[in-house]
Order: sequence, then structure tokens, then C-alpha cells
Amino acid sequence: MPAAQPPFPPPDRDFFGPDLIQLGAVDDEPCLRADAARNRAKLLEAAARLIAEHGADGVTMEAVAAAAAVGKGTVFRRFGDRTGLLTALLDHSERKFQAAFLGGPPPLGPGAPPVERLHAFGRALLRRTVEELDLQLAAEPGSDRRFGVPAWRVQHHHVVLLLRQSVPDADCDLLAHVLMAQLGPALVHHLVRQCGMPVERLEANWADLVARITGTGPHSRAARA
Repeated sequence: MPAAQPPFPPPDRDFFGPDLIQLGAVDDEPCLRADAARNRAKLLEAAARLIAEHGADGVTMEAVAAAAAVGKGTVFRRFGDRTGLLTALLDHSERKFQAAFLGGPPPLGPGAPPVERLHAFGRALLRRTVEELDLQLAAEPGSDRRFGVPAWRVQHHHVVLLLRQSVPDADCDLLAHVLMAQLGPALVHHLVRQCGMPVERLEANWADLVARITGTGPHSRAARA
């Protein structure tokens, strides 16, 4: 019998504070002067255009500076390095995704049963990962930092909360790691790009795992009959 799980906040309580967790520094965009904000938007637009045209490999600090018609030093001062630039590109997408699963309409957002929300979360994150795969691979942190990134911690914590509502006697923290492992960009790249698997197969596997873990699938009902 797994050890009792620690108390958890009420559903959809913002565990990390009033603001959505983002990928970049917490004091990044709100403090920018109007001209600096316009410059940042111009650089990100140029970087997004390069990715659309040439893939993530086409995004270098020099290429972005040339595309935005600014000096290379401006790009380095604003984003620090290439990883910082790619992270900033992902930030807007992450904010939208967090807003959807923390406060958007059900079943991804509050209002649906926890198992339905787990199903919706996996489908949404898989499709987002596929759509942004090159960018996510290029911006993925090293193995020593991957699980400490604030955006990942919010997603993991969300899955833990939904699991605790569904299977309170399980080791939900570890189960959340197991579930989320199949949503990582490296594995999605291998399965979709290298193995040629359709996204629908990954979605079906997520649904099967959630059903087996929560005891809500047809096989679970048959076993209890």
C-alpha cells in the first residue's frame, strides 16, 4: 500500500501565486519601456519568421539581428544567448496553455471531472508539442535543469493534483512523472518524426494510460464485473 500522500490545495488553486508561471524571468516583460517592448516584439517576430522559413536551426543571434535590422549586440543584450531567445519565443505559447488548463473552459479547464481533465491535458499538450516541435527541441534545457523549469513544474503539479483527486491512495507525484514522460519533445520527435507514428496513436496511448492508472477504462470495468 503506497504511503499516504501529503495534503494538497483545493482544485485549481494557483499553487505558484497569482501570476501564471512563464519560461523566462519573472520580471521580464512588465518592466520594459514602451520602446524596449516594441524592440523585443520585433526581434521575436523576426525569430518566429526564421523558424517558419528555415526551422529552428535557422535561428541564430546573427540571423535574427539581420532579419530585424538591428545590431547583433541588441539581440544579445535582450535575450542573453540563443537559448534565451528560443525560451522567449515559447513563453507566449506557455502562457496561453497555462491559462487554458488553469482557468479556461472544461474539459481542459476547471469544471470537468479530474479524469476528463487528465485526458484533455494530454491531448492538448501533445498537439502543442507537435506544432512547436523544432522550437521546443532547440530550447529544451539540459537533463540537469529539465525538471526544474517553472513551466514544467506547473504542468507536473497540475497532473499531480488531478491524479490525487482520481486515485488518492497512489504515489501521484511519481505517477505524474511517468505520465508526462511520453509528452516530452524528444520522445515525441522520435515517435512522430523518426518512427512515423500519427499523433492520434500517441493520444490514444495517453488515454489508455490515464484509464488504466485511474481505473476508468473498459478493461477496469470488466475486471470489477
